[in-house]
Amino acid sequence: MNIARHILSFLLDIVETVVVAASIFVIVYLFLVQPHQVIGDSMLPNFHNKEYILTDKISYRFKQPQRGDIVVFQSPEDKEKDFIKRLIAMPGETIEVSEGKVYIDAKLLPEEYLDPDLQTPNGRFLTEGQIFVVPPGSYMVFGDNRLNSSDSRSFGSIPAADIVGKALLVYWPPKNFRLVPGVENR
Repeated sequence: MNIARHILSFLLDIVETVVVAASIFVIVYLFLVQPHQVIGDSMLPNFHNKEYILTDKISYRFKQPQRGDIVVFQSPEDKEKDFIKRLIAMPGETIEVSEGKVYIDAKLLPEEYLDPDLQTPNGRFLTEGQIFVVPPGSYMVFGDNRLNSSDSRSFGSIPAADIVGKALLVYWPPKNFRLVPGVENR
């Protein structure tokens, strides 16, 4: 009888530990951070296909996204998929792609995270020389690999409500472990 009580007590301790650990995991996953996989080459050379990133889901509850942030958001075409892109233009700003360069409010956007010779082609939504005003509560996002990215040039602005969070760090593969560098607001 004494042995049965110890076994039952041991099993209850295990169940309690598993329930507490699972509860902590669910809370962290739903409200604080979430893993995402980079799929494709749209963020080269800064993020590589099959890298895993940890997405901060809480900071944008307290502050607005900033230009240069790497954001994870729901795909405009399929809300079940998430995209990873760089935030380029803020609500109320004008954006123009002209002669391979990006202009925000008629000023050339400095993009030190890209090769200086990289040309930014227009897309089916944002055509050459077209000036677009980003609607309130929306953002324009571009992939760093401008020649191979489905982004706001193709599908337009994304609503703030579709942003899942901000890329925080790359954790897989381990050799690529790094914090995602912040880019100051421009």
